[in-house]
Amino acid sequence: MVQNNTKITDLQSSENQKKTRILLALWDLGGTQLEVKKGQLSKRIVSKGRRVAEYKDTLEKLEKQGAIAISQQGYTLIPTTGLEVLSETLRAGFQFTGSIVGTWVANALVKWIQQIDGAVVSTSALVSGSDGNDVISSYLEFETVGTQVYEQLNREYNFNHLVPIYRLRREIGERVSRSDFNEWLLEMQANDIFQLQGGTVEDSAPDKIEDSISTELDGLRCYARLL
Repeated sequence: MVQNNTKITDLQSSENQKKTRILLALWDLGGTQLEVKKGQLSKRIVSKGRRVAEYKDTLEKLEKQGAIAISQQGYTLIPTTGLEVLSETLRAGFQFTGSIVGTWVANALVKWIQQIDGAVVSTSALVSGSDGNDVISSYLEFETVGTQVYEQLNREYNFNHLVPIYRLRREIGERVSRSDFNEWLLEMQANDIFQLQGGTVEDSAPDKIEDSISTELDGLRCYARLL
């Protein structure tokens, strides 16, 4: 009987781990405001040597709970229910497994803890995962913000998936230095998140060209396309 109870507890713990990873990743990727692409979520939650199919049942359970919405393209975190379930799974005994902890998990948990510290937090802050004015201090955070800003600009201004880099830079603003913006945007290209394309801005304005990106190897890059 003790052995059977142990197996049940282990299964429950494993399921809780999966739920937590899914919900935390969606929240950190801005899933309460934008649909997170399936491939983008998979890169976050699937550990080395594992398969995304192992999360299929858990994703379906979360959908039935009303915590997430699933479409053919991706996933959305339902603001109220999804955040409540995430909070419950964290309180239910989430633990790191293995000897290596993914950077995104640690950073996302720190951000979550900072925002609920003292139990004083606005709903809008939890929904966005940021107050919108924080300095971007890491590539991982820039990747999340950059993708969100891209989606917002593409949707609001009908850029047809070619968003001007100068618009990305100006929208993110002083949250990141010019050098970090350049370095991290190029890193997103190296990681097959963005494809940076040449050409020139619509009116060839010098300030807009300056706010684009130029490299010795590729030359001037004025537009970003989300892959």
